[in-house]
This record gives sequence, C-alpha cells and structure tokens, in this order.
Amino acid sequence: MALVDERTSDKHQYRLHTIKTNKFKTISIILQMKKQLTGEDLTKRALLPYVLQSATENLTSSKEIRARLEELYGATLTCDLSKKGENHIITFRLDIAHQRYLFKETGIFEEAARLLSDILFHPKDGKNKTFDEKIVQKEKRSLKQKIEALYDDKMRYANMRLIQEMFENEPYSQHVYGSLEKVDAINGGNLFKYYEQALREDDIDLYVVGDIDPEQVEQAADRFFTFPSDRKNVKRASSVQHKKPQHVKEKIEEQEINQGKLNIGFRTNITFSNEDYSALQVFNGIFGGFSHSKLFINVREKESLAYYASSAIESHIGMMIVMSGIDSNNYEKTVSIIKEQLDKMKNGDFSELEFDQTKIMLKNSILETLDDPRGIVELLYHQVIANVTFTIDEWLQAIDRVTRDEVTRVANKIEMDTIYFLKGEGA
Repeated sequence: MALVDERTSDKHQYRLHTIKTNKFKTISIILQMKKQLTGEDLTKRALLPYVLQSATENLTSSKEIRARLEELYGATLTCDLSKKGENHIITFRLDIAHQRYLFKETGIFEEAARLLSDILFHPKDGKNKTFDEKIVQKEKRSLKQKIEALYDDKMRYANMRLIQEMFENEPYSQHVYGSLEKVDAINGGNLFKYYEQALREDDIDLYVVGDIDPEQVEQAADRFFTFPSDRKNVKRASSVQHKKPQHVKEKIEEQEINQGKLNIGFRTNITFSNEDYSALQVFNGIFGGFSHSKLFINVREKESLAYYASSAIESHIGMMIVMSGIDSNNYEKTVSIIKEQLDKMKNGDFSELEFDQTKIMLKNSILETLDDPRGIVELLYHQVIANVTFTIDEWLQAIDRVTRDEVTRVANKIEMDTIYFLKGEGA
C-alpha cells in the first residue's frame, strides 16, 4: 500500500489533488497559487492574500470571518507566501474537523469549501472592481512592519542579504514580501486589477487531505471553484539556468550586533528534477544537514567557533546555504574549516557510519513530514514545481539506492559562489 494515496484531476483551469488518509481527525483544504518571480507586481502579490482573507462580499470584516470559522467548529484559516526556485507561491489553508467527530450532520466540508471560494472569488467591494480601502491600508501597514522586521532579525537579514548578493540581477534575489518602496503606491483599485490578473494567469493547485470521499470532493470543487473562463495556459515549470561563478564574491557589512552572521552560498548545479537530487540530499545531510554532520562536529563542537553551523539546500534553484553564528575574529578560521569540510566530501572522506546514519535520518525526516497534512502537501507540491511525477515510496527508495561514489560526484559539482558576513561595528 502506497504511503500517500494521491489522485490528481486536471480541471482545465486548475489541478485538483485528493489525498485520502485516515491518519487525521481533520480535513485540510490547501490552495496554492504560483507565478514566476517578477519585480513589477511582487509587492502587490505579497499583500493580496491578506486583503482577500480579511473580508468577503457577505462577511464584511475580519470579525465576521472569525465568527464564521467558529461556527464551523473552530476551523482555522491561514495564508502565507513562499518562494520555490523562481516562483512566488501564495498559499491559503483551511483546516476543519472531520464530520465523524461532530455531534450532528453539518455538511461542514461543503460549507468550508464555500467559505474558501467566497474569499477567493467574492471579495468585499469586488463588484465595484476594487478592494475595501480601509482593509488595504491596514494590510499595507502590516506588510511594512513585516518587511522592516526583517532588518531586526539578523539571521533572516543575513540570509536575505546573501541571496541578494549571490543572485544579483536574477529573479531569485527578490524577497517574497516585495519591497518597502512599492507599498505606498498600492490602492484598492490597482490591487484589484492585479488580483484579476492573478486569477487568470497563476498556476493553481487545490489539495484536499483527510479521510475524504474523492467523488464528493470533486463535486464540491466543481461547484465552488470556477476560475475565469479566459484563464491562460500557464507554464507549469521554469527551467533554471545554472550560472558558473567566475570568482567567489565576498561581502562584509557592519551593524550594532554582538554575534556575527556568516552565510555562504554555493551553486549545487542540481535541482529537484535532476537524477542526482537524492545524492545531493545525502551529501547535504553528511555535510551540514544534521547534528552528526561535518559542519556541526568540526566547526561548532571541536573548534567551538560557532554558536550554530549548518547547511540547507534550496531544491528548485540549485543552491546550498551554509549558516553560522560566530565571533567576528573567527571569520577567517571558520571559512577555512568550512572549505576544508567540503574538500573532504569531494575526496570521499566520510565514514560508513556518517553515510548510513544520514540515509536513515533523511528517510525518517520525510516520514515525519507525512504526519502532518501540510507536510504531505509540501512534499507533493515539489513535484508540481519541478514538473515531475513519482511517489513518496519511490523517493525513499531513491535515497536507499544512493552510493558513496554518487555523493562524491555530487560534491564535486558544488561551487562556492558568495560569502556574506554581518559583523559587529568595529569588530
């Protein structure tokens, strides 16, 4: 029996994914809207889901929407933004209790689908081709606060600055929130115009996860999710052009901080759809992905150079980031040891224990992700982004088949691109 029972229907205007499982007492409805990153409308796009979830034609305030969620037995509605490769993703999530655990027949799934449909297709003032200006102004203030907060969280700031430097003049350099400078120019009218464009042009996937009747879900989807008839044929996946770094870029900034943030960006030249992706996952696990990794053991534990030291891969852009928090006077030595650990990987200098333990932890990590409806969708949505299809079982088997030689070969594809260091003033 497959770990995940996913059925996909092409509804012509979007894709419907039903994942039937009895693991949860809830049903999750998750809508993903994907668009290629462009600077022109990114800030409007960052504002849009928060304006949409604030009011509808019939529920004209956040208070009324919260009351409706309470009527749906404490349903929860959230939205967020993310970036996968050169794509900007808007996500709406609506979690409801399963009918089985309620005291009476409620038709709660259809009511929840109707609510999400109203939020998406029937916004307040939508008949006038605008959004409620008070809501727009309120959410603009909130967006500004989020953007400004990036400067106060130094780990996130260092991560953002590394990406800006490494992907300079590339779409991936942009932050999911857009830019502070473009917030003021947004109003209810021009945001609504962008909203209509997004409904026509975004690549849309609707996931329903839980102990569901797929046919009932299909009928509800047909009833409540009707997108504009003039929707364009969207491009499902973009190919990433792997750039060769001509030299290692180094950028050092100073701020009033106590602990330096050393982030290093590498080009892996491997993305999710590449046959070497599983080997890259194993490489990253040994190099810096887990607590037994070379970075954690050698940079943090043996040399006591860093408060934290780890690595992570971005699956759709071909990037790996090494992140560490260090005293400023340890900069040169830390960079040297990180390079040394990468060289060891390139020379196949890792133990059988590191290799086997990493595979086990990788597979456990995937299996743990399946314990959450959002995690299931997150794993499956990678395939939409990369325009590939395989089962979770096949993913786990691919990790099992990775050989030491493949990990070494992957290591030799990895190139250091940019070093970004945020240090204390005068340090």
